[in-house]
Amino acid sequence: MKKRRVVITGLGVISSIGIGKDEFWSNLVKGKSGISRIESFDTSNLPNNYGGEVKEFNAEKFINKHKINLLGRSSQLAIAATKLAISDAGIKKGYFDISNVGTCIGTTMGENQILNILNRDWLIKGLALVREEFLSEYPNNIIASNLGIEFGLKDSNLMFPTACAAGNYSIGYSLDLIKNSGVNCMIAGGVDSISIVAFVGFSRLYAMAPEKCQPFDKNRKGMMLGEGSAILVLESLESALKRKANIYAEVLGYGLSCDAHHMTQPNEEGVSKCMIKAMDEAGIGIDDVDYISAHGTGTPQNDKTEAAAIKEVFGKRYKKIPVSSIKSMLGHTMGAAAAIEAVACCLSLKDGILPPTINYETPDPECDIDCIPNKARKQKVDIVLNNSCAFGGNNACLVLRKYYD
Repeated sequence: MKKRRVVITGLGVISSIGIGKDEFWSNLVKGKSGISRIESFDTSNLPNNYGGEVKEFNAEKFINKHKINLLGRSSQLAIAATKLAISDAGIKKGYFDISNVGTCIGTTMGENQILNILNRDWLIKGLALVREEFLSEYPNNIIASNLGIEFGLKDSNLMFPTACAAGNYSIGYSLDLIKNSGVNCMIAGGVDSISIVAFVGFSRLYAMAPEKCQPFDKNRKGMMLGEGSAILVLESLESALKRKANIYAEVLGYGLSCDAHHMTQPNEEGVSKCMIKAMDEAGIGIDDVDYISAHGTGTPQNDKTEAAAIKEVFGKRYKKIPVSSIKSMLGHTMGAAAAIEAVACCLSLKDGILPPTINYETPDPECDIDCIPNKARKQKVDIVLNNSCAFGGNNACLVLRKYYD
């Protein structure tokens, strides 16, 4: 059976620098920072007080107000991003048989604000007085389930809890389902909301910078925690052409690897293998890559390792490939990160603009890649790699290409 080509026709994003792809992209290209002082919980006793909160989000604009209290913030963000993506794709109600449309969502923390409430009530009131429904509202799978219920989707309904690489995992698996099965359309992406549970956890790992994220800078001090959601509409090329949809990009392939090296530290060999696998599946070589969207967390070890992996894979050409980290603006949105970066890659392919790595001040000899410092760059782009690396050594690399007839 001939495998179907798969394209991206809709983009929805909720982020600290914009809600909706247009506001998000405009601010990304301008190099706007979404980092501000945390307001949703008290950080006064913590060494870090800043993050990428989404402060302009109003759930009632997207969700019936009677349902909002039944949903955690991550589900709210994911539903809102999905509505934006479906609208952007121009999918009319009833166009698809809803039994032939699936959801595939990635996350790190799941409904972690529910966990925060559960922990607080347990400590203050005791276990006997914790509301039982909290236990059913917490598991990661509840986010995909809530999406399925909200939109009446009855095909594949999946969650990938592969942490910071989960967005690429969800897009890659959606590609497989459309290419190799009867699924016509997939709602794919990632989501995570910021909470004191996540904030304290990353703070205790000593992985967070005090005020700003500086990927690939010699004096980088760590990541900034963020939140958000990005959803992409993937469908077969035949379906997209039939309904004359706007096509942002074609998904050529993806690669996965697991370092099996360390719980939190990345491994050069694992990241290199991931990029090579992705390019092999996509049928491209190192000379075909025009841009790399880096994982680029701003931690000393991650950036050093990712830069070394890029050098290993691309050899003498590594300085000629533009590489940038939009986490410098958004912070690390955990399970949403790779999906938000995939949205940025689609828009780079569409507009021929590469987003910058802001806060870049001092070159690091160990990270001597072209990191597009501080200002966006206009450039013809045909093929991009989207790198993501997660705790536990879970790596995923996505290959996107500008769509041509």
